[in-house]
Amino acid sequence: MSTDTDADTTTDGSTDTDTTTDDSSDVGGHCSSPDSDGEVAESIAIISFERKLDTAAAIVDGIGDRYESIDVIEYHGDVFAEHWGEYDCFVGLMASGIAMRKTAPLLDDKWDDPAIVVIDEELTWAIPITGGHHGANQVADDLASMGAVPAMTTASEAADKQGVEKRAKALSAHVVNGDSTVATNLAVLDDELGPVERLDGPRAVLVDDDVTVLRRNHADGVVLGTGSVSGADADRFLAAWDTALDEVGRDWDDVEFVATATRKEDEPGLLAAAAERDVGVVAFDRETLLEFEGPTPSKSKELIGWPGVAEASAIAGGADHELAVAKLRHEREVTVAVGR
Repeated sequence: MSTDTDADTTTDGSTDTDTTTDDSSDVGGHCSSPDSDGEVAESIAIISFERKLDTAAAIVDGIGDRYESIDVIEYHGDVFAEHWGEYDCFVGLMASGIAMRKTAPLLDDKWDDPAIVVIDEELTWAIPITGGHHGANQVADDLASMGAVPAMTTASEAADKQGVEKRAKALSAHVVNGDSTVATNLAVLDDELGPVERLDGPRAVLVDDDVTVLRRNHADGVVLGTGSVSGADADRFLAAWDTALDEVGRDWDDVEFVATATRKEDEPGLLAAAAERDVGVVAFDRETLLEFEGPTPSKSKELIGWPGVAEASAIAGGADHELAVAKLRHEREVTVAVGR
């Protein structure tokens, strides 16, 4: 049995990261973002026993619109081996022991192997078994929207910290040298990694084995800098962002991430809107925004010591530290500027 659906991947998360200017000086901030390393799970196979196919269909209905494709495949002894390499993630609707015994002989390289999540028929637990940072945590998070508890055991998630794979996703980038992440994620756990440094080329860089290299996914992307009144809902943010993109003649495929201030990082409407568009959110601190203050005057600097959030965060986040679109205001609730 097989069913498909097409749509955008949607996930969410939150913790610390930084970026820097093109001369390698630190730009402070931290981010919340969709999970994984830029190679997120987009094609899913739910492996289910015949008696559980109704539950599998319910999962498709519940989260299927978040993926490019989601298939339901009836279990048989060689089902994983038969479809190995065809999907980014297998969701085993079965006991974890079955999934582990059937997939263990197939595992070769964590950067190439599909992610594996198991979930019980009552949708109580969603347990990533392999590939936590390569789609399994993402899928488990999505299953949480159906009531399942995502039982994540990857060290950075367990410590509520953001590993380098998650930072890459937030910055619309991907990890180039995967083996290095063992050392750099240990540094994350010890609060010793420091900021992600951005170098704009052409340059030659010599690095050690314990330096993780991230490559931008967009050669000429844009950053949406955004501020808001407290409580603005997701629809307000989406409308403001869409208007700004129309203004600059870009679409969502061109957006690297949404940038804001740390004092706005927990706005539910902002996070929900970013999750709906599957983009990361990078939050800059006050000192960074003061360094990249925009041209439009803002009362917030006089009142609370912060520059205008939209323009400053767009400038700070953009590779060229320039504005493509100055601050726009949407219904007196959300402001947005576009950086390049």
